[in-house]
Amino acid sequence: MISSSRTRRLAFLWALPLLVILFLFEVMPLIAVAVDGFTRNGAFSLANYVQILGSAFQRNAFVLSVELSAATALIGVLFALPIAVVLKRTPEGTRRMVLSYANIGANFTGFPIAFAFIIMFGFSGFFTLLLVRAGVVTGLNIYTTGGLVLVYAYFQVQLGLLLLNPALEAITTDIREAAHLMGASVTRFWLRIGLPVLAPALIGTFVFLFANAMGTYATAYALVGGNANLVTIRIGVLLAGDVFSDPHQADALATLLVVSLAMPILAEQLLLRRRRRDG
Repeated sequence: MISSSRTRRLAFLWALPLLVILFLFEVMPLIAVAVDGFTRNGAFSLANYVQILGSAFQRNAFVLSVELSAATALIGVLFALPIAVVLKRTPEGTRRMVLSYANIGANFTGFPIAFAFIIMFGFSGFFTLLLVRAGVVTGLNIYTTGGLVLVYAYFQVQLGLLLLNPALEAITTDIREAAHLMGASVTRFWLRIGLPVLAPALIGTFVFLFANAMGTYATAYALVGGNANLVTIRIGVLLAGDVFSDPHQADALATLLVVSLAMPILAEQLLLRRRRRDG
């Protein structure tokens, strides 16, 4: 019989190539970006961070990014939860088909999704012309923050559905029937039982969708170019801009972005740990 220590060593050896790849392509670049953010004129300096924190334009980029990410993450959770509840009661074949489509839609980001929305809802888009001819609207402009919310929500809802669908397995038939026998209505069941049981999954999904939106670059750039004052776009401008190119400040912005993503994840873990301890 193989001992547990030998099993752990074998598992580590099998996982070693993956760990090396993660270190080379995840950890090392992150360390390099963090170190380079403290570099100015070839020497260690806090000037990049001082300039970022002292610039109202850069601060507004973080504010707009957080607002956009929080709004679309909330939309994703609010729409994905009832869809997942209804989907759980559908036949297996229908559920599998919808989840397959959601898997494709959740990964349909970047330039393709921006191009698709421009074709459908641009100034001369199919649905835009259709709505104008029907007299519903006089015109649509998706090249704004509202357009970004619409495009982001498209893949956020589908990604939220994929994340919340397995969590609904915790709401078993026995729990539903017991609540029904006790006289609980559907609304009371969800307020007193369903949502508290799903609270960890809902919080985790919101945080994941928030991080997903905060890190989105290609979709926003393809739709509005450099006009949207988002952190990811500001990083791209500082890296590739001809006039305002400043890679060191871009690395400082990227480091602050990583910190802003790590904070809600850490808060979520602390909240769930406290919930498990109190429960």
